[in-house]
Amino acid sequence: MQFRIAFLPLVRTTFDVPLAAEMTSLARQHLQAAGFELIEPEQPVTDLPTAQQAAQEIAASPVDLLVIFQATFADSTMILALAEASEAPLFLWAIPEPWTGERLRLNSLCGINLAAHALTLHQHKYQYAYCPPQDPTVIHKIRALAAAGSLRRRLRSARLGVVGNHPVGLDSCHLDEASLSGTFGVQITRIDLNEVFTRARNIPGTVIDHTRTRLDSRLDNLSSLEQLPLRGSLSVYHALKEIAAEKNLDGLAVRCWPEFFTELGCAACGAMSMLSDGFGQEAPVPCSCEADINGTLTQLMLQWLSDAPAFGTDMVGVDADKDRVALWHCGLAPLSMADVNQQPHGGIHSNRRLPLVMDFPLKAGQVTLARLSQATGSLCLVLGRGEMLAEPKPFSGTAGTLKLECSADEFLNLLIKEGLEHHISLTYGDYFEALIAFAGLIDLPVLPLAKRRW
Repeated sequence: MQFRIAFLPLVRTTFDVPLAAEMTSLARQHLQAAGFELIEPEQPVTDLPTAQQAAQEIAASPVDLLVIFQATFADSTMILALAEASEAPLFLWAIPEPWTGERLRLNSLCGINLAAHALTLHQHKYQYAYCPPQDPTVIHKIRALAAAGSLRRRLRSARLGVVGNHPVGLDSCHLDEASLSGTFGVQITRIDLNEVFTRARNIPGTVIDHTRTRLDSRLDNLSSLEQLPLRGSLSVYHALKEIAAEKNLDGLAVRCWPEFFTELGCAACGAMSMLSDGFGQEAPVPCSCEADINGTLTQLMLQWLSDAPAFGTDMVGVDADKDRVALWHCGLAPLSMADVNQQPHGGIHSNRRLPLVMDFPLKAGQVTLARLSQATGSLCLVLGRGEMLAEPKPFSGTAGTLKLECSADEFLNLLIKEGLEHHISLTYGDYFEALIAFAGLIDLPVLPLAKRRW
């Protein structure tokens, strides 16, 4: 994923301008080599008028991050003008210079020191680095903060749909619309279950036939399933896809039981798996079961950070001896998460005995786990990392065995003692630092699964 960065070098002409230009060029090259799209002012920022001009240019072009490159010392008026021009997060970058016993050529550190003080007084958040232009650690910091800025910006226009209400007794799937809208800016659209059922019943048979043919290339065992309920699941896929497209929804939280079994005679799991995976070559539409809207929003966050599907799952077993956790759900994990060494199966729901569910072990690899939780009465972000192991799935459906950064006992104690929700979301890759940065931008408390420094 490419991030747009406003790169804003500050230069005071009373310092060593050629050296400042050299450092600026090195930093620019380093950022471009890392794949960032740079937005720069038409002229160097050398005083308040040029800072104000740069601020106007920034305001006209949304960016994910402002990088203030303190090429030399500068007073705080320029920084404040730039900081107030955009809602993007702010990153200050100062560069060391050799202790020669002669002229102080740049005085970059004193510049960001002054800037940090002014920004703090005016309640502007920022992060910083003090390192040479070619230091690889600065790219890691900038990428995490740019990802956080991009996520915050996109969520402000996100739209989520809730199909039906959560089942009785599943309080962890409760919808607090005011909290989600106020914290993230997302809009919630409520959808009646009967709208889905009516649409599903009216999907043309030819459309279902085409989808079945395509699914045959991804799953084995379809021919052995009851065909009528299988076609019902495929009709649900198309019904939900239509609703998401027409209402411009980025994700869905679906009351998946009992009505899909009793009204349509099929499982919704397979349909939600296909949507979450972008089965139709469209952008994935993350789906959570049991109308878990917080789960859907968490999946969307992980999807936008990773540029890959996310999966909402239950934590169903702990092996304290081997420090492992079993993750499972009926069969709605995205197909792209399947173990590459095994052909995924088309299966039946473990309780209702109806298709379609996906049946496969989750592939091995590093994962990021997250959950927007309201267990304490207000929103927080549960966050962790782990390694999905290359082992046989512990249960039928979509399942995997996870090795966390903490002990299994520590994890179990946190889960139960803190009263956390029974769903957690995951995506492949490490997006821990980006999520920490995102939480910091919106003052969202973080509850780490492992006791570690971050």
